[in-house]
Amino acid sequence: MNDSRILAELGLWPRWTLRRDGHAPAGVEAPTEASPALQKDVPTSLAADAPSAHARVSAQAAAGLADSIDDERATVSAVAARGSVSTSAPVVPRMAPGAPVRLDSVADAASIRTRTIEQLDFDALAAHASACVACGLCETRTNVVFGVGDPNADWLFVGEGPGANEDLQGEPFVGQAGKLLDNMLRALGMERRRHVYIANVVKCRPPGNRDPLPEEIAACEPYLQRQIALIQPKVIVALGRFAAQTLLRSDAKIGSLRQQAHDYQGVPVVVTYHPAYLLRTLQDKAKAWADLQFARDLHRRATAERAASDA
Repeated sequence: MNDSRILAELGLWPRWTLRRDGHAPAGVEAPTEASPALQKDVPTSLAADAPSAHARVSAQAAAGLADSIDDERATVSAVAARGSVSTSAPVVPRMAPGAPVRLDSVADAASIRTRTIEQLDFDALAAHASACVACGLCETRTNVVFGVGDPNADWLFVGEGPGANEDLQGEPFVGQAGKLLDNMLRALGMERRRHVYIANVVKCRPPGNRDPLPEEIAACEPYLQRQIALIQPKVIVALGRFAAQTLLRSDAKIGSLRQQAHDYQGVPVVVTYHPAYLLRTLQDKAKAWADLQFARDLHRRATAERAASDA
């Protein structure tokens, strides 16, 4: 199989451009409808049934990454111009028309995207996320739900992903689960626009409120990682299974993770139930309150240790 036909099918020939009109770029033989032979020749890392989680990017996500590589160059240049990022930030060299393209350049594009995100300040990060097309959730979202609260907060709450109300309003936890979270925060003497920052593992709503797919989590994870790096919280509260499993790289159940101080790059992580679960399982509200009290104790300890080290 001619490499150019595979690349044209992926939208990566003769340069990093995703086909928008269903036709191969000028001068390249248009591939036939996806045949068993073509599917067989596509690298395993791009196959729909390739193994999973954070180690792979789906074919759809890979195409989105390739399509956005020029935007990554523009983002780096614009942010560097105003001094928010080092001018040494990685930029992919522009390819000459007709130049050969290696199939592993899709993985390179994912790496470039991640390293670009790692250089952004908070405003640039929110803008970058608002234009993200790295996975299929961009096709069905109404709004990107980046986060809400104080970017300098000591507390970071991380949920799973936006629901219908969040998708419409562009803010996390605004439905009934959000009201319960607000009540929990008030019980700790805090509110969502002060003292805390609230974010999600994925920034776009999965259709029908289904669970986010591994490739969707992987595509969105660089945003959460950068949010944590910029906020530098003293404690992270993981709300529900997906938040806990993403932050801790664990498939353990919530019950076995509660009432422990886990670690995310030196930041203590407390795992508790998602507010939506608590609305369905009222008897576990007391457990969630115990988890928040445990987190408050960790926060007080971290604050005291930081004050002592600064003295």
